[in-house]
Amino acid sequence: MLWPGQGLAQDGRLTVELNKFETIEAGCRTFFLFRNGSTTGFKGFEMSLAVFDREGVIDRLLKVEAAPLPAERTTLKLFEIPDMHCEEVGEILLHEIARCEPEGGGTLDCFAVVDLASRAPAALVK
Repeated sequence: MLWPGQGLAQDGRLTVELNKFETIEAGCRTFFLFRNGSTTGFKGFEMSLAVFDREGVIDRLLKVEAAPLPAERTTLKLFEIPDMHCEEVGEILLHEIARCEPEGGGTLDCFAVVDLASRAPAALVK
């Protein structure tokens, strides 16, 4: 069993990067990079995201499944924010990690070992 911050934090960090936005007909497509610098892969990794508009008001909550996230690899995942233009997105909050399942079993406080970054016009924050 892994305790909060044990194992993964010692091996390396999991960086979640909001890389870019792309306008699509149905809304805004987001490109996320998951840089898993650890020796632990994830068979389950569900994030709850709060999307704020440019005025700082929460527009919606999204749940997105990012798994699988292989160990020591960078993975690209695309998620859509429906019915919202990309230029309207002011900030995305990682509200919680609703499901975190390391490969091989055990438990882990994923929130404690995740770092966030953004290259997009909107910030990605905890």
